[in-house]
Amino acid sequence: MNTISSATPLIALDAVVLDTETTSLDPRDAWIVEIAAVRIFNGRLQDATVFRRLVRPGDAIPSQSTLIHGIDEAAIADAPTFAEIWPELDAFVGDAVVIGHIFGFDLAVLKRECERAGIAWKRPRTLDTRLLAEVVEPNLAGFSLDNLGHWLGIDINDRHTARGDAMACAHVFLALLPHLRDGGIRTLAEAERACSALTRVLEEHHRAGWIEPVESPSGLEGERTLRRVDTYAYRHRIGDIMRAPPEFIDSDKSMRAALAHMMKERISSLYVRNPAPTGRVARAADTGIITERDLLRALSEHGAAALDAPVSRFMKGPLATVPADAFVYRAIGRMGRLQVRHLGVVDEDGTIVGAVSGRDILRLRPDEAIALGDEIDQAHDAPALAAAWAKSPQAAAALLVEGLSGRDIAAVISRELGALNRQAAVIAEARMVAAGHGGAPCPFALAVLGAAGRGESTLAIEQSNALVFAAGDAGSPEDRWFELFGFHLAAILDEAGIPMSRMGVMVKNPQWRGSLATWRARIQRWIGAVNASDLRAVDVFFDLRGVHGDGSLTNTIRTEAFDAARGRIAFAGLLAETAGASEDVLAPTGAIRTDQGRVDLHKAGIGGIVTLARALAIRHHVLDRLTAVRLAAVKAAEAGGDDDLDALAEAHGVLIDLALAQQVDDLMQGLPPTNAVLVRHLNKRERERMRAALQAVASLEAVTHELVVER
Repeated sequence: MNTISSATPLIALDAVVLDTETTSLDPRDAWIVEIAAVRIFNGRLQDATVFRRLVRPGDAIPSQSTLIHGIDEAAIADAPTFAEIWPELDAFVGDAVVIGHIFGFDLAVLKRECERAGIAWKRPRTLDTRLLAEVVEPNLAGFSLDNLGHWLGIDINDRHTARGDAMACAHVFLALLPHLRDGGIRTLAEAERACSALTRVLEEHHRAGWIEPVESPSGLEGERTLRRVDTYAYRHRIGDIMRAPPEFIDSDKSMRAALAHMMKERISSLYVRNPAPTGRVARAADTGIITERDLLRALSEHGAAALDAPVSRFMKGPLATVPADAFVYRAIGRMGRLQVRHLGVVDEDGTIVGAVSGRDILRLRPDEAIALGDEIDQAHDAPALAAAWAKSPQAAAALLVEGLSGRDIAAVISRELGALNRQAAVIAEARMVAAGHGGAPCPFALAVLGAAGRGESTLAIEQSNALVFAAGDAGSPEDRWFELFGFHLAAILDEAGIPMSRMGVMVKNPQWRGSLATWRARIQRWIGAVNASDLRAVDVFFDLRGVHGDGSLTNTIRTEAFDAARGRIAFAGLLAETAGASEDVLAPTGAIRTDQGRVDLHKAGIGGIVTLARALAIRHHVLDRLTAVRLAAVKAAEAGGDDDLDALAEAHGVLIDLALAQQVDDLMQGLPPTNAVLVRHLNKRERERMRAALQAVASLEAVTHELVVER
């Protein structure tokens, strides 16, 4: 089961829906006569997992209560007591979030039963469908299960039985999820915060002697105590530790030759390829692997004769791989899942460029890596994607505690956001096939843009993707297939916790998909633009990074775009104008001006620095994506403004540090993550760092004019 945190998406909850039937409606003297619970996991009701028990109360069952739930003295004569069923119920619930309808009563009764039995009561984390329904639609005539069932189109059966009401409540909760998502309520803490705002209803609970059915996330504790993690795996990429170039052997060579090759090179594996001319590009799908363990196993099973057999007889394939620019934790997670000790390393085109083994990363701990990385690759639907993605805020928080910079953490988030897009594409294509549309009609590549492409995504994210396919005009069968694919992709990502793009930068929209020919024509139109309004949202294209499919397509179109823009000063200048001026939040006295106590650091500086760095990269044909690397490359080219560029690069890092820390805090409090930092919560050093960064940003307009427009 998933670990529950405040940032866990509602669609990914491990939850138990519980209901009780009692002798009375007064929790002070009510006894439970029936209790039932059903489980929800990753957005689905687990029909086969049901807990239901009749309970023998310590008092007589009034006839008027029997008329409601149908349970009389004869029915519970041989039933166990609450104390006897409690261990089983407690084990069934575990650490799950507990959901009920008008749940304050049930909680109060459970607490009272525990007190009578001498059992220590520990309040679970809870949600109430009655409150959630009012959050979604406050003008409903009533909020009973029957009313909600009618509104949501749910058949309600077996009312006033614990099992029937628990099942009905579970169906209502699942039906409310899309409505909550449409209202911007996606996570557990966001739901808790929204419900806690319904003070009138909560006061009614209090007057009735019930327990409040939901707690505000600000009153919850325990999520800030984070275990230490080994940050090496999050700071270094596979390319830093891989062995290159990789060592190959042809498949028709003997095992004896493989053994000799390994001993000579002092390595533990060889990649196996079909005999081909020297210089042939090797790709994972056509490559196998033979390891020292395979050699030993072959000798054990077949004796010395195995040495004369061809390598192809004992090799394994296809080769499992990891990208060279992925972080080391990715390799740890993949090795753990696949139970292998060797991975091929590939570049953006999918060509094998190196090798990494368990020995290379032996000193690294795999637990945190698996939690963040490989679960995304194994997710088979949107709820599973959401459950995997929900770990990113916790990982970010842990890495902040360990002192990792905001830039390094943003790079980790960006890699996983790319993986999330990739797996969403796999799920979307499976949906297309299942619906009878078949697989992709031609080779294609999915790319992420903007911050995700640069490797600078924080936790305040939305969808930003594009698609390149091999051939097909707008409106062609190929384009229509990819349009429908894009709608599936956007819906899956939205369910998984990545909201739709407010600027429409998504594959489902025609301007963000197209064939190579279509993209080439677009690029030429962009280059010839005469004003900044013609380039709305175009700038993020130059941060494009392929995450799925044929990587050569995205690499080709991005390189051609930079080539076409080379030396086009006017175009670079127009792109620099698209972001507009940064907001001036520094008063002449040095005080920081706020809006409701916060400063939007993207508007105040991050956006402007990123835009300048991108325009300079286009102006000087710098193909690197990271903002700080772009600025350093321009400085190395002796374009001028060295001190200003250094100051802006430093400011960019500071502002990301502050924004990311605030986002982690907001998520845990049930607030949507943004780039707006609460200034009063900053300590003296953090305020000084912010002030210095904002002072550096004050030079943005002059630097842009000098380095982008004039030179």
